Amino acid sequence: MLYKTVGLIGKPSHEAIHDSLDELITYLKKKGCEILIEESLAAEMDDVHSQFANLVTIGKQADLAVVVGGDGSMLGAARVLSRFDIHVVGVNRGNLGFLTDINPDEITSQLDLIFAGETVVEQRFLLEVGVYRHEQLKSNNCAVNEVVLHHGKVAHMMEFEIYIDDQFVFSQRSDGLIVATPTGSTAYSLSGGGPIIMPRLDALTLVPMFPHTLSSRPIVVDANSEVSMRVSKVNSDSLQVSCDSHIVLPVLPGDEIRVRKSADTLALVHPKGYNYFNVLRNKLDWGSKLY
Repeated sequence: MLYKTVGLIGKPSHEAIHDSLDELITYLKKKGCEILIEESLAAEMDDVHSQFANLVTIGKQADLAVVVGGDGSMLGAARVLSRFDIHVVGVNRGNLGFLTDINPDEITSQLDLIFAGETVVEQRFLLEVGVYRHEQLKSNNCAVNEVVLHHGKVAHMMEFEIYIDDQFVFSQRSDGLIVATPTGSTAYSLSGGGPIIMPRLDALTLVPMFPHTLSSRPIVVDANSEVSMRVSKVNSDSLQVSCDSHIVLPVLPGDEIRVRKSADTLALVHPKGYNYFNVLRNKLDWGSKLY
């Protein structure tokens, strides 16, 4: 058996997720696995003998983490678990489910493949972002999908400059900029008109948000580049940087936001038969084969 200790992660107070967790616990006990349940679920688990742990402990002690929920649940767990040597798989209880690809009705059959070693393992890289003021780091965090510079108020324009590896690229008046990984290219970036990037490509996409010029277009750059967003001092003081729409870092006029590829990677596990283009066709409702 490949996985001796398995961590279970899910959104509390969600009946469908609770049902999947119960099924997972039954399955894993039959496999003889040690089970660590994420501590936020403690209040609603019936088994008094269950072991509970935070995400860091799961990352350190477990061989496999199963995230039950939508892509949002996966993103929250991934930012922590990517720091550890652990495989991560998702059971989709959300909407689109680009990252959580196991169907709740197929948990047993899909896990049988995973425990038999019949898997596809992908290494997805993350971004790390820092907000600098007068060359001093004021705040930092990481993102799986995207880092977004935006105004704190809806439909407010801002001015900033973009540098890649200290080379000036362009200045812009817009609602902001999305810097997305290949994983995030099917998320917010896609809604903003950005390209879909295959996960194994070592690239980033920069997508302007409602730019005040028709010539401003998304650009794809080497993921090993450092992207710098230098905010003009003429902006108002209600600016922000968001990581995966979960974490918000405050930004003041004159600040510099530096984005680079993180040294951490997320080891996503898929059951045998996983195909990225099948996922795209199903999630984005693309047409089927003609012949």
